[in-house]
Amino acid sequence: MTSVLPRTLQLHGQPLSYADVGAGPAVLFVHGLLGSHRHWAQLMHALAADRRLIAPDLFGHGASAKPIGDYSLGAHAATLRDLLDRLGVDRVTLVGHSLGGGIAMQFCYLFPDRVDRLVLVSSGGLGRELSPLLRAAALPGAELVLPVIASGWLHRQAASVAAGLSRLGIRPGTDLAEAWRGLGDLDAEGRRAFLATVRSVIDPGGQTVTAWGHLPMTTAVPTLLVWGAKDRIIPSWHAVTAQTGFPGCRVEIFQRAGHFPHLAEPERFAALLAGFIGDRTPDGTQCRA
Repeated sequence: MTSVLPRTLQLHGQPLSYADVGAGPAVLFVHGLLGSHRHWAQLMHALAADRRLIAPDLFGHGASAKPIGDYSLGAHAATLRDLLDRLGVDRVTLVGHSLGGGIAMQFCYLFPDRVDRLVLVSSGGLGRELSPLLRAAALPGAELVLPVIASGWLHRQAASVAAGLSRLGIRPGTDLAEAWRGLGDLDAEGRRAFLATVRSVIDPGGQTVTAWGHLPMTTAVPTLLVWGAKDRIIPSWHAVTAQTGFPGCRVEIFQRAGHFPHLAEPERFAALLAGFIGDRTPDGTQCRA
């Protein structure tokens, strides 16, 4: 099995952690809020045989630096561009989840000549609707509540309760488990970066950044949208309405999945992604999605 071990390089004077495995056409994975490269690890194991797979921890996340600064979509997109430059990669297939989907669309808008294909997974930026829990993180005073939610004591108590429920055959869903794990990983710097990231794209009413004004710039990029029908973070109907902005795009709804379809059904997602990347027209050229 291909090993997915993170590496570190200095970018803009700050350490950036990333995984980089395989060889061939490049695929760049962009995780969502509270995520890291580990969200893509199983997928990278499945696809590394004939592709180069790159999965960074965005600044403010995972093992990367969490400086005081700009956590906007444009800043993240520029960081990804600079990472590709450092790695000697000219063009990629972009795969973005949640916040990472918004970053991926921003990357397409800013650097269209560097994108072969676009895969959006439960993506932000396609409508205002959003979970009340994330909207609450944009409220004044959230910085006072977050340390309690992310405290080690609370997570140890929750783990004890979860263990008891597990013995009864009751397990939390992927969405809740991943969000809880991400919060538990936050230290003081991570909490500050989390709130800065949230407030750059969310207000108490929902998402504040939309891709709709920029979508015509990306219509030449073959696009696949993947969503979980049970997504309680960003509603799956965003994928359907997005088809008006991505003419001819392909939409796949995972009926049993929530906000993390790539984690809930990894084998199906890997097969879908491999097929989409390798899809070709009869004359051998890449077809539109």
